Amino acid sequence: MFQKTTAQAKIASLKKRIRIVQGGTSSSKTFSILPLLITYAIQKPMTEISVVSESIPHLKRGAIKDFLKIMMWTNNYKDDRWNKSSLKYKFSNNSFIEFFSADQPDKLRGARRDVLFINECNNIGFEAYQQLAIRTKNFIYLDYNPSHEFWVHEHLLNDNDSDFIILTYKDNEALDPAIVREIEKAKDKAETSSYWANWWKVYGLGLLGSLQNTIFEFNQVDRIPNDAEFIAYGLDFGFSSDPAALVAVYKMNGELFVDELIYQTGLTNSDLTQRFRAIGINDYDKIIADSAEPKSIEDIYRNGYKAVEGARKGPDSIRAGIDLIRQHKLNVTKSSLNLIKELRAYQWQQDKDGNILPKPIDFNNHAIDSLRYACLNSLTQNKGDYLIL
Repeated sequence: MFQKTTAQAKIASLKKRIRIVQGGTSSSKTFSILPLLITYAIQKPMTEISVVSESIPHLKRGAIKDFLKIMMWTNNYKDDRWNKSSLKYKFSNNSFIEFFSADQPDKLRGARRDVLFINECNNIGFEAYQQLAIRTKNFIYLDYNPSHEFWVHEHLLNDNDSDFIILTYKDNEALDPAIVREIEKAKDKAETSSYWANWWKVYGLGLLGSLQNTIFEFNQVDRIPNDAEFIAYGLDFGFSSDPAALVAVYKMNGELFVDELIYQTGLTNSDLTQRFRAIGINDYDKIIADSAEPKSIEDIYRNGYKAVEGARKGPDSIRAGIDLIRQHKLNVTKSSLNLIKELRAYQWQQDKDGNILPKPIDFNNHAIDSLRYACLNSLTQNKGDYLIL
């Protein structure tokens, strides 16, 4: 059921042309903006509204999913008015809300609109924003997590046409208490860790943080090239709080191409093998799994996957795997949303004086670990370099 929150009331109070919504995790930025757009479309006939994000997969898993949920909860949804191909909902008064991605140049320089909402605007460039903004008549919503400074801080915050608010999880009364407790665990960790201090500042308090020591650079691609050579699947086991993560790794012209296939909690080993078959993984396709779970590997093997094996690990295998990946240009499919999110936040540890240490922070790295497993077993030449566990 749809519940009004403090976050929605605060966003509704914004009146200037550019409405900037900075916020931490679970502060319901997107879920609060969308009902306001729906109401505006219903109340203003012939209104044209565009919701934009970095990619279509990102939209489908985020803003579109939330939009349809809100429309159904508020009894406004009519199935024949939703065009699944063009991703456009047309209301009875000829208003519409359309969804498209910032990686479509024809859309950026295309038709004009009345209202614009750029979801997680920190993931698109300033030029894309400019192309959209100059084609928007009335007002613009921008939302983001403040993980680092970007063009909003440089160009828009001090603009006379800009309103600005900060939201936190405390502005979202609809949030489950279990999620609140999980978020607030970071507050205690922040007392002894520079990483968690930055995490709490950004995602707990909604304040501007910094990403100065991220480990990977990567490029987003629409799909795996047809000529790419399959290397292996990488599998990290999970169940309750941690997701199981499966990625497919390919290589072409010295570059790596990675596609996220599974990222989900609550999957048993039997569930995983059923998903493997649904995806089309063959019995003798190479699967490199976390060797810390030999029983799970044996379960996968007994369920028919004869080429499953444990990842090679040793005293410095994490750093070796990272170095191996970084020797190649890394390309990730746009549909790999969780892997993209992990890569953007994956950082080296720091000591108490802020010096970078040659060891990554072991947090939110399930798909990255899957990628590392596949590369360590499949791309190294000397198998004696690492201890097989």
